[in-house]
Amino acid sequence: MSQSRLDLLNALFEVDEINQSALQKEVSIDNAAVTRHLRQLEEKGMVSRRKNPADNRVTFVRLTKQGRDQIDFFKTEKDRFVEHVLKDFTDEEINDLSDKLARIQQNVNDFNE
Repeated sequence: MSQSRLDLLNALFEVDEINQSALQKEVSIDNAAVTRHLRQLEEKGMVSRRKNPADNRVTFVRLTKQGRDQIDFFKTEKDRFVEHVLKDFTDEEINDLSDKLARIQQNVNDFNE
């Protein structure tokens, strides 16, 4: 699954329902790509979309039970992976690694500005 789709699913995981424009702004993906991703995720049964009865131009999006279950699975697998990768590290080493990774991320952000 692409990072863009994961970003959409994670954003939807945090809310019950959201309009598609607000979702697009939250994940910073262009509108055409969001529409395409949501259509494909809907075909896979992971999200559902519905028009706002008061304004047919507005589309609401939500995770289905299958989509919510999939995100729960991804989160569990990620936690299991991180736990395994860091199993021999002390708390101090983990904190030190986290600090260094944060510095690297800041340097990358500074470079891209």
